[in-house]
Amino acid sequence: MAFSTKHILTRLYLVSGGLFLFGGLVLFKLVSIQMVHGDKYKELALQRTEKMFTIPPNRGNLYSDDGSLLATSVSKYAIRFDAVTVKNEDFEQHVGPLASQLGALLNKPASHYEQLLRKAKANKNRYALIARNLDYSQYMSVKEFPLFNMGPYRGGLIVDQKTVREHPLGKIAERSVGYERFDENGYVTRVGLEGAFGQYLRGKEGKRLKQKIAKGQWKPIGLDNIIEPKDGYDVISTIDINIQDIAHHALLKQLEKYKADHGCVIVMETHTGEIKAISNLGRTEDDKYYERLNYAVGESHEPGSTFKLMSLVAALEDKVVDTSSVIDTEKGRWRLYDRIVRDSKHGGYGEISVARAFELSSNTAFAKMIHNNYKQNPEAFVNRLRQMDLHKELGLPIKGEGIPVLRNPGDKGWSGISLAWMSHGYEVALTPLQTLAFYNAIANDGELLRPRLIKEVKEWNNTIQRFEKEVINPAICSEETVKKVQQLLKNVVEKEHGTGHKLFAEGFSMAGKTGTAQKNYVGKDPDKLRYISTFAGYFPADDPKYSCIVVIHEPDKSVGYYGADVSGPVFKSIAHKIYSNNPLVDEVADLEPFNEVLEEAYESYYDEVQKDLTIMPNLKGMSGMDAISILENLGLKVEIKGNGKVKKQSVRQGTKLNEVSKIVLDLS
Repeated sequence: MAFSTKHILTRLYLVSGGLFLFGGLVLFKLVSIQMVHGDKYKELALQRTEKMFTIPPNRGNLYSDDGSLLATSVSKYAIRFDAVTVKNEDFEQHVGPLASQLGALLNKPASHYEQLLRKAKANKNRYALIARNLDYSQYMSVKEFPLFNMGPYRGGLIVDQKTVREHPLGKIAERSVGYERFDENGYVTRVGLEGAFGQYLRGKEGKRLKQKIAKGQWKPIGLDNIIEPKDGYDVISTIDINIQDIAHHALLKQLEKYKADHGCVIVMETHTGEIKAISNLGRTEDDKYYERLNYAVGESHEPGSTFKLMSLVAALEDKVVDTSSVIDTEKGRWRLYDRIVRDSKHGGYGEISVARAFELSSNTAFAKMIHNNYKQNPEAFVNRLRQMDLHKELGLPIKGEGIPVLRNPGDKGWSGISLAWMSHGYEVALTPLQTLAFYNAIANDGELLRPRLIKEVKEWNNTIQRFEKEVINPAICSEETVKKVQQLLKNVVEKEHGTGHKLFAEGFSMAGKTGTAQKNYVGKDPDKLRYISTFAGYFPADDPKYSCIVVIHEPDKSVGYYGADVSGPVFKSIAHKIYSNNPLVDEVADLEPFNEVLEEAYESYYDEVQKDLTIMPNLKGMSGMDAISILENLGLKVEIKGNGKVKKQSVRQGTKLNEVSKIVLDLS
């Protein structure tokens, strides 16, 4: 028995000693971890329970040149409920009134919200969704509701904010307005004005601390952001919404009539280079048209006969011909090696002057003129075109500008027929905007301007940066040449038998050039040939204010495909509507102009916002922007239809505001 007892005690001592030693090792390890790796593991633990989240700033507004909204950021709010932090007695006291007010605000039964809140409480849900996509006025109302007005801890209120981009003009100019998007890898896609001027619009991100709760959800900690976001600047574009609307609908009507694949229109202010309208429409599978791609900026293609202006300017500058020089059109067919140049008129035009060849758009005359005069020194022709900057991109801020094609002798694709084919717009390529920039330079007495899409960057009423016109080339050619081709462009429209004579209208002058280019013509079945119809020019013909180009791809040949028939009427419609809306009158500008209409509008707005309103004001005749500002400051939800001034309001003047939650404004 003694031996057995002693044996047991020995074992106990050994076990106790082992446990003591193990405990000592654990303690040593804990102290070691705390001293050596403590900060590291503490940080790791915090990362798993607390995390810094980025708060996107409100993107700046994008405006047209008259202050109308093209794109704006709207904050939307999601309301969630942390049922765990709320005491039972507070919950029972306020759940009924809270549900009633939520129901009244969001047009649902109070029982729906009471059931939602009670279910969250029973399940100890810390992130129950109550409502989403609330506007600012709704969010401010919810913050003052029973229980929620106690804040995030006692009241369980959780607010998630997001910013969405809205386009008041809808589909009009959607592609030109564009977007800027960042993916999860930080890759950015930039389209249109939004992408081009993102550095001004996007602002600076803020930071906010959130705590991890159940099921991988994160709850904001505290009421304040650690770093407040800085909203983006506002950008005032050059787009004129009235001209944009005119251009969009004129193009759409013609695309539908000719069942074309796609097309574009650009309207530029002659003396400033400001783009007043840019419309791009492409056909969908169900034969509808929408702003699919920015063809005006990005689609480089063979321009066809509109390039004859460039060829003529080069020939006149090099003095190889004059406008009175006579060329034999060879009965409308001229063979050069194994290829034949053809005129659109069967039998040709006989012997005609260079001026008449331009007005009639004779391919044979231009092919002979350029080939015969430059065949010994083709570099001279190409170099002259290069001196006019036709080989360069315009250097636009918008991404995706098409690259012009202007080959040198010896380059791949150059051959013995290249001069002749280049003369009338083949074996070269330009985008519609690059072509328009050249025509605008002729309208502008030779001064080549960089097309401009932005006028000003502002922060509230403070100008951050102002953009002035940019001159690419002060004189693409001599004044003598400019005057000659200006007259010829005018003759194309005004002279009988000019290719654009159908566009002539008494009392309103236009100048320009038609263009009809074949697509897919090499080695293709003639029945499968497609065409590009173009008209480029400016108006009025004397002292032009606007230049414009219309390009329509692949019109239905059974309906028509010549530039004068397809694109010309769009140009004429745009020119006449702009002219009727903005009659051009010679007058001396007031050095300090007083705009009575704007002054009255401002006084009307100022008077309304100074009132302590309890009833609905009369908004008719007020600008949409001012009316929205007044109503949202009153905490009302506003729905807009149309654009311009208030024509009709859904809530009558004099209605008590406490009876109103939403108002619809019809603008015109």
